[in-house]
Amino acid sequence: MDFALSDDQKAIVDGIGRTVEPFDDAYWLERDRDGEFPHAFYDAVAAGGWLGISLPEAYGGAGLGVAEAALMMGTIAGSGGAMAAASSVHMNVFGPRAIVAHASEEQKRRWLPPLIEGGFKMCFAVTEPDAGLDTTRIATRADRDGAFYVVRGQKIWTSTAQVSGKIMLLARTAPRRDDAPTEGLSLFFTDLDRDAARVREIEKMGRKAVDSNEIWFDGMRVPESDRIGEEGKGFRYILESLNPERILVAAEAVGIGRDAVRRAARYAGERVVFGRPVGANQGIQHPLAASWSALEAAHLATMKAAWLYDRGESCGVEANAAKYLAVEAGFEACKQAVASHGGMGYAREFHVERLLREIVMLQLAPVSQHLALNHIAERALGLPKSY
Repeated sequence: MDFALSDDQKAIVDGIGRTVEPFDDAYWLERDRDGEFPHAFYDAVAAGGWLGISLPEAYGGAGLGVAEAALMMGTIAGSGGAMAAASSVHMNVFGPRAIVAHASEEQKRRWLPPLIEGGFKMCFAVTEPDAGLDTTRIATRADRDGAFYVVRGQKIWTSTAQVSGKIMLLARTAPRRDDAPTEGLSLFFTDLDRDAARVREIEKMGRKAVDSNEIWFDGMRVPESDRIGEEGKGFRYILESLNPERILVAAEAVGIGRDAVRRAARYAGERVVFGRPVGANQGIQHPLAASWSALEAAHLATMKAAWLYDRGESCGVEANAAKYLAVEAGFEACKQAVASHGGMGYAREFHVERLLREIVMLQLAPVSQHLALNHIAERALGLPKSY
C-alpha cells in the first residue's frame, strides 16, 4: 500500500497551485462582495489546460483519472477561493462524463474541445422544486416535434446558468411508470436558448460569485442531434457521474478545511493576549489539532474512493463515505477557525467567516449528508432501504 503521490501527481498539485496563486484573498473577497463570476480565474484555469484533466486526449484533454482531478480540485478549493473557485470550474471537470461515455463521435468532437479550451461554459439542470433529490419525480417534459424536442417545465439550483451558453438537461420523454420509474428520462446537451428559457438567480448564503438559478422552459426547441445516447436512458447516464462528483466534492471540502486550519494556526501563533500567543492555550490547540487529524483521515478516504473508481471497481459506498467524512471535517475546521480568531473571526477581512459560509452548501449538495449515510447503511451494513 503506497500513500505517496507519484511524480506526475506532485507536478499536478504544483502546477495548478502556480495557476491559482495570483488570485489572492483580495480577489475572492471582492467576488464575494460584488457577485461577479470569476472570469479571470476561469480563463487562467482553462488556459493552463486544466479543464480537460480527466477528459480523453483525443479531444484535447489530459486523459488522467479522478484521483488527479481530486488533487486538482482540492488545491483549487484550498487556495482561498473555496467553493466560489471550485464551482466555477467543477462542472467542466465532472459534467462531461456522460458525453465521453455515451455521446456519438460527432457529438464528442463538436462539444469536448471547446469545453476543454474554455470556449463555452456549461450548466447542469436536473433538480426541480417539486422533486428534490427524487430525480424519478421530475416533471420537465421534452416532447417530440419532428427532428426536435420541445422542452417545458422548471429546474432549480442550476449553477452558472447566468454565464453558460450550454446546458446539460435531464427531462422526461415518456410518462413516469411506477414499475420502472427511472425509465423515460432523456439527457440532452444543447444551447441554452434564453428566448425560450427564463433564468432567475437565487440569492443565497455563500458562493455569491457563482450563481444558482431557477429556470423556466417555455417551448425551448432542442435538436434531436443534441440528445446524448438512447432516448429514455438518461437517468442511468447521470448515475455514472455521481460517484466522481462525490469524490471531487470531498476533495474540495478537505481543501477548504485545510485552508481554514492554516489560517487559524497562523492567527493563533501571532495573536497575543495576557502576554502569550492564544495558540499556547490547549483550548485553541486541541480543536485545531483534532480538525487537522479529521481532515487527514477524510483525505485518505477520498483518495481511496478515487483509486477504486479509476481501477473500474465498485466505489459507491466509499465515494459517499468520503463525501460525508470530508464535509463533516471541513465544516468543523471552518467553525473552529472562526472561533480561534475570536471576535475577528466574524470579520470579513480575515476570510474564515467566508470559508464557513461556503462550506455549508456541501452539507446539502450535491447530496445531503443524510442521504450519504442512507446509502452507506443500505449498501455497507445491509440495512433496509429507508426512503
